Amino acid sequence: MLNALQVLTTVVVGVMVGVEFSVAFVVNRILDALPEDSGQLGRAHGGRLLGAVMPVWYVTSLVLVAVWAVAGWHHHGTGLIVTAAALLILSVIMSVLLLVPINNRNKTWTPDNRPADWKQQMKRWERFHHARVAVIIAAFALLVAALT
Repeated sequence: MLNALQVLTTVVVGVMVGVEFSVAFVVNRILDALPEDSGQLGRAHGGRLLGAVMPVWYVTSLVLVAVWAVAGWHHHGTGLIVTAAALLILSVIMSVLLLVPINNRNKTWTPDNRPADWKQQMKRWERFHHARVAVIIAAFALLVAALT
């Protein structure tokens, strides 16, 4: 049973990392290259879509890692799992304090109502997002290392 939990957790966290990495280094570059207001509209739509899905994904990942840590407490790699859980907690805190406030504003913007500094706010969101991606990549790497 522990093996199934380990595989499920690693896959769920790994796919989440892949989505967030893709947003950071692929999707946002595509949106930046779109003409006129298309990029801003795409970011607003992405903010609504991913803003609804990602909180559930982050919490589910954290819960799975916590269950893995408890279920495998006396097994090899528990310290790595606990550290991965701490990093996922950090990523949730970063999300709530740094990224969500900007995303909540962004997802309501249109070309008619966006603030003059919307591009600066998006750049700030991207910097925070890159830091969060680094944190969740580290958590994922620890989970993979715990499997070996």
